[in-house]
Amino acid sequence: MKRLFQFVLASILLVMTGHAQTLEQFISHPIESGFASSPDGKNLAWVINDHGKRNILVKTGTDLPRLLTDYQLDDGQEISQLVFSPNGTKLLYVRGSGANRNGQHPNPASLAEGAEQAIFYKEISSKSPPSKIVNGSNPVIFKDGIRFLFTKGGQIYESPMDINASPKLLFSARGNNGNPRFSPDGNEVLFTSDRGDHSFIGVYSFIRKAIRWIAPDVTNDDHAVWSPDGKQIAFIRTPGIRVGELSNLTGGTKFSICIADAETGKAKVIWKSPSDDGGFAQYYPNTPLAWTASGRILFFSEHSGWNHIYSMTESGSDLKDITPGDGEVESFVADATGKFIYFDGNRTDINRRHIWKVDVTAGNPTAVTNGEGIEMYPALAGNVLYAFRSTTNTSKTLVRIDEVTKSMTPVYGQKLTTFSSTAFVKPEPVLLKAADGTTIHGQLFINRTLNGKRAGVVFMHGGPIRQMLLGFHYSDYYINCYAFNQYLASQGYVVLSVNFRSGTGYGRDFRRAKNQGPRGASEYQDVVAAAKHLQSLPEVDPAKIGLWGGSYGGYLTAMGLSRSPEIFKAGVDVHGVHDWAFRAREFSPGGGWGITQNEMEVAYKSSPISDLSKWAAPVLVVHGDDDRNVLFQQSTDLVEKLRDKNVAVEVLILPDEVHGFLRYESWKRVFESAKDFFDRKLK
Repeated sequence: MKRLFQFVLASILLVMTGHAQTLEQFISHPIESGFASSPDGKNLAWVINDHGKRNILVKTGTDLPRLLTDYQLDDGQEISQLVFSPNGTKLLYVRGSGANRNGQHPNPASLAEGAEQAIFYKEISSKSPPSKIVNGSNPVIFKDGIRFLFTKGGQIYESPMDINASPKLLFSARGNNGNPRFSPDGNEVLFTSDRGDHSFIGVYSFIRKAIRWIAPDVTNDDHAVWSPDGKQIAFIRTPGIRVGELSNLTGGTKFSICIADAETGKAKVIWKSPSDDGGFAQYYPNTPLAWTASGRILFFSEHSGWNHIYSMTESGSDLKDITPGDGEVESFVADATGKFIYFDGNRTDINRRHIWKVDVTAGNPTAVTNGEGIEMYPALAGNVLYAFRSTTNTSKTLVRIDEVTKSMTPVYGQKLTTFSSTAFVKPEPVLLKAADGTTIHGQLFINRTLNGKRAGVVFMHGGPIRQMLLGFHYSDYYINCYAFNQYLASQGYVVLSVNFRSGTGYGRDFRRAKNQGPRGASEYQDVVAAAKHLQSLPEVDPAKIGLWGGSYGGYLTAMGLSRSPEIFKAGVDVHGVHDWAFRAREFSPGGGWGITQNEMEVAYKSSPISDLSKWAAPVLVVHGDDDRNVLFQQSTDLVEKLRDKNVAVEVLILPDEVHGFLRYESWKRVFESAKDFFDRKLK
């Protein structure tokens, strides 16, 4: 008994000193996503990713959840777009991801047979394995439950729900056609036809076998929805693309809400944005436009300074901000009556997300969830409310919410995993002041049971339109980053995650901060402020500061090593942008930031590659060579130039991996290499 006590005591001491934890215990958290319910709300389905093995969970009636599929490989093949048949007995889903610009689907496991994106079919009561029907995506099932529409190669197809299916082209039209939506009677389908500099709303009639266009113009018309009676169509209209005009992530656009007669196609504008309040308000939320069963039209706009949901009548009258206050809204779902919606956001809790309920006519939101959890993506199955929830030490999990008691119960309790939540620290909110006086939020990860000074690490998210939170994130990528920051804290590092300007969560002006990125890198001063805050902490050795981040965070990592060698002594740069001018020339015209020819010099000078003369600290560069977001050559160029300077460069290259690493093994290798690198260079 004495020996057992000594063993337990020794184990506790090991945990307290941070040496007993393994990386596996922090990153092996299952991640749940992709909720779907049958029309009657009795059957549920969602996706679970456990150690890279992605499968579908189902819950039928009062039965316990069970696995519907049995994929046993960490092969990086995503599962998404779950759709129940009208009677709830069949499920369609998509396995695999979209192709790159060369037509190649992600194959991060380098499977010899290659990879594809295909639609699968499964009877939820059957023990037979799922059946592949056809290559494609975005399935939408007919009312008869035996046919469905899907998209492939910019066209819309019809297919029977059968493994011997012979899909046929629904219609032939120019442009990239997609987003099909059945009319309430099922006799027509609404779709968008993207023609490059403009786009149209179209309606295809199954009875007439003909297409009619809804108020065609030189504009970009998108996000079309049917009225509840199917007699009208609402859509969002933005200006067409002018000659030489470039897409700019940091900008905005004017937009209008239009209502059209579904038969004649004649439309009228019922609301116009006061300024360039669109763009972000349409591509960031899950439902940019909705027409509720109660007759209200809902849409997102930033004209109040925050991304909020607005409600109005079909004539454009009685406009109300139904999600007022300082805080962003990201998604919502309407109840069956259309009188109420449930939405998520960070109103009243800037560092988290919670669920709220609001009357679409009267407004006045009431909190459904609160506390130290993070709740996202509300969904309804019948009258039952669900959402995905995480905490400081539990990853994204589907929960059932009781609105009366405010209790949240995980739907799936069984998790066979090596994950352990016991060694997680509680992130501490931090407020920083940048050199220009801008207030910046961050989260501090520190194990306060340890003594003595230790190394500090600054973490920067990517995007840049992201916000790290006081708990596990709701994005798979940042779920993993959060777990690694926790692991570093358990290993004796002090980590400060900084929500630099140009991110979301703090309003339009913060996100559209002046001179950011290729126009002056103004957000870099926020990274410096974070590093100086770490240096001021009594637990941190000011001579041992590192930094790491992915994508935009990789860009800022390289900026730190090239611009502030007196502060930063080591960095892990994960698929970062190192040359804005190169991105604007080779990735896409303007690089997604609207970089014009006249701005190329400023863009280059705002890049770490423009001046490597002071770069002396060691760096670990990580990149997957099928990256669809940042050209692999961004890392090739930087590494070769640093090698010419005899800078200590280490690389971890992941053949066939994409930007948001799809394999568990990839994340594990990245974090093992990063931790080993910091141990050798900072400790």
